[in-house]
Amino acid sequence: MDNVITLENALIAIDDHIVLSEVNFSMDKGEFVYVIGRVGSGKTSLIKTLNAELPLQEGTGEVSGFSLENIKRKEVPLLRRKLGIVFQDFKLLIDRTVDSNLEFVLKATGWKNKGEIKDRISEVLEKVNLGYKGYKMPHQLSGGEQQRVVIARALLNDPEVILADEPSGNLDPATSEEIMKILRYISESGRAVLMATHNYNLIKRFPSRTLKCEGGKLIPTNLSEADIDRLIKNE
Repeated sequence: MDNVITLENALIAIDDHIVLSEVNFSMDKGEFVYVIGRVGSGKTSLIKTLNAELPLQEGTGEVSGFSLENIKRKEVPLLRRKLGIVFQDFKLLIDRTVDSNLEFVLKATGWKNKGEIKDRISEVLEKVNLGYKGYKMPHQLSGGEQQRVVIARALLNDPEVILADEPSGNLDPATSEEIMKILRYISESGRAVLMATHNYNLIKRFPSRTLKCEGGKLIPTNLSEADIDRLIKNE
């Protein structure tokens, strides 16, 4: 079994508000899956459940070997070390350099050896083509470069799963495509990538398995080019 994510009959809720029910899906290592749906349909809540930010209300779930329904508070940081999270709004520390942003995460997750920290930062920045910009402050980078730093940060602890929540939401089309190519490369290297998006142009350009949040359900969706063109037109 190569499953790194499994949800069975899962109920996803925020407090007493049910967002998604009877959720059944799994992902394998190296798989790339889109999650689409209108704003408020449950895409972000699904991601927050998978990283244990929202408790799993009913059903069963497993992510990178951790049981979501039984996870203890002290185990949540251990789960998150196996996950890489890519946000739409970057969430970089604006008062420190790119290198220092990444160093902060490594130290927070238990890295102590200065040489190993320096080498790991160099490795992940090279993977996102930013090996020469570690000394820059976030405000000195373009939006696309900041998002690449976020992806580098997500890769620091060699995660099994990348959860990307609207990673192209604040980027222009050309930059969005660059980010997409990096995420697809990461998937091809053996990591599962789950990407919530409403950017149907990217889905058309980089087709892959797609799930849709609609009517409180998570539904497998086969989108033809005509379907995607219709969605783009209605945006």
